[in-house]
Amino acid sequence: MKAHIEMAAIDLESGWTPLEGFPGLEIKYLCNDLDEKACIGSRTRLVKFAPGAKTSSALVHTYWEELYILSGDLYSVSDEGVASAGMSAPRYCLRPPGTPHGPFGSKDGALVFEIQYFLKG
Repeated sequence: MKAHIEMAAIDLESGWTPLEGFPGLEIKYLCNDLDEKACIGSRTRLVKFAPGAKTSSALVHTYWEELYILSGDLYSVSDEGVASAGMSAPRYCLRPPGTPHGPFGSKDGALVFEIQYFLKG
């Protein structure tokens, strides 16, 4: 169960953790009790794309994912390596489980608010 967090100050300058396997991406967990093996819980985090950062492959999750681009830009990359026109903040996305997405990149950098969760029933 998640703890009660009441209006915690968030340091956007330090305390970021590199996202393993994704050079140029860093994360900051706001709360996290997501258990992918047991298919329960949720995770709320910030994801920071450095300018020029790109992911290398598409992803598919077993959980729901919502994201909001707070600042900056993201673009998707086709299987042929061609970048889309791009999406500047503010943008919102809702992905049901099993939705392929990415790879993504950012020309100037981006800050993304991300919520990932399992629904019962």
